[in-house]
Amino acid sequence: MMLENFKEIILNYFPKYKLKNTSMIPIMPDERIPFGPTFFLSFQHILAMFGGNILCPLLMGFSTNSALFFSGIGTLIFYVCTGGKVPSYLGSSFAFIGVVNSATGYIYSPGEVNQNISPAAGGIVVCGLIYLAIALIVMFAGHGWIEFLTPPVVTGSVIVSIGLHLANSAVGQAATTGFDAWMAALTVFIVIMVTCYAPGPLKRLPILIGGVVSYVVYLIFGLRGIGPGIDFSAVGDSKWIGFPQTHFPTFDSTYISLIAPVAVILAAENIGHLKAVGSMTEYSMDNLLGRTFLGDALACILAGCFGSTGTTTYAENIGVMSITKIFSTLSFVFAACIAIVLGCLPIFGAIVQTIPPGIFGGLSIVLFGITALTGAKLWINAQVDFSKPRNLLTAGISIVLGTGMIGVNVEWGKIKIDAIGVATFVSIFLYQLLRENWGTIFKNLLAKITGRSFIQSNDGETIENPQYSNLLEPLMENEGINSSDYSEFNNDYKPFKDNEEEII
Repeated sequence: MMLENFKEIILNYFPKYKLKNTSMIPIMPDERIPFGPTFFLSFQHILAMFGGNILCPLLMGFSTNSALFFSGIGTLIFYVCTGGKVPSYLGSSFAFIGVVNSATGYIYSPGEVNQNISPAAGGIVVCGLIYLAIALIVMFAGHGWIEFLTPPVVTGSVIVSIGLHLANSAVGQAATTGFDAWMAALTVFIVIMVTCYAPGPLKRLPILIGGVVSYVVYLIFGLRGIGPGIDFSAVGDSKWIGFPQTHFPTFDSTYISLIAPVAVILAAENIGHLKAVGSMTEYSMDNLLGRTFLGDALACILAGCFGSTGTTTYAENIGVMSITKIFSTLSFVFAACIAIVLGCLPIFGAIVQTIPPGIFGGLSIVLFGITALTGAKLWINAQVDFSKPRNLLTAGISIVLGTGMIGVNVEWGKIKIDAIGVATFVSIFLYQLLRENWGTIFKNLLAKITGRSFIQSNDGETIENPQYSNLLEPLMENEGINSSDYSEFNNDYKPFKDNEEEII
């Protein structure tokens, strides 16, 4: 009996996918198209996430196979946690690049592995645990407090800081040699042309196409003795099939203090992506936010436990859905399985490791530029008013700190906070500090602490609300009105609010 009940719970938890023809768009998350088209659609999702999910671990010196493998595992975890109701793919988060490289001192070089993956993985695990705590709080207490701490001006400032902070690394890669600089320019040009002029779905693959075409050009020049060429020695020593490399985490306070604050950024990214998906499907998914946090956090923790990169929901795959109008979560299950298979092909990872720094730098220039302007786009969509000093100072100061602190950390003993962490904390602090309504906040806070409510009369005087005061009768007598006329008396006063909304 218990087994039957358990089966019924499981069957009701996941969608009972309704089959629809590919011409019957849009396809909602609880619907599906035939398995053949679903399989090919899942490949499109793989290609969409491929550029970022490969570039991100390479920039940190992590295993690309491991990143692919755990992106697939993480997506399946996300699917289970959300009950298959939220269409999203989890991939390597760019928010970790700056903090991990700051902590480990890693600089990309073809085939070179980061020698400090274990302590960095420890920081990623702790980041995931903080993210998990946020998820549990949201599931039980709601998500309003997160939006209170990280409104669009704060989130946008942090995202802009990430992109501009990494710009130095991108330009450095592009300028490794004179030949690499020209190849970086070619890579950027190809990516631009594909993005603007490529036909149909190819527009969604600019990073992949730009990287592959530039790689082939680099290879041809190298074979003709022009430029440094590409070293394939590591490819010949690689196995065809095998599990990805693993590194078990070690925990160091310096690494943890640098990497753990990324949890705030991951939460903010997740909120934005969930709202984007909800907008496209025309169904509000806000009630699933806690569960999306839970899935992302568990995926991040698991990846860190085996020395892989932290994860986040991928905007690239949201872009695919916006074009195809197919939101079926089943396609992400297929995509996750394909990623897991690719992660078990070491020779594939070895080929990726041969990408020259010039091509890498060109791709990074595009990606980091887009990352920075994604923050600006967030401001525009939220209609952030920069004529207000509060917004202007919050964004301006945090971006300058996040961009300018190259190789500079704030330290207290063994605790270190890098540029991205400083930008995050400063933007949150300034936005709350620079409120224009502190008087209102203190009055309402006092009302909550004392159990008394304060209102403002028409002549501007703040008095205790008679609705909650034990001095109600004397006050009414002083006004010369009867109890039956109380409602009329109360209407002579307006609640003390700011911009028509209660502050606390």
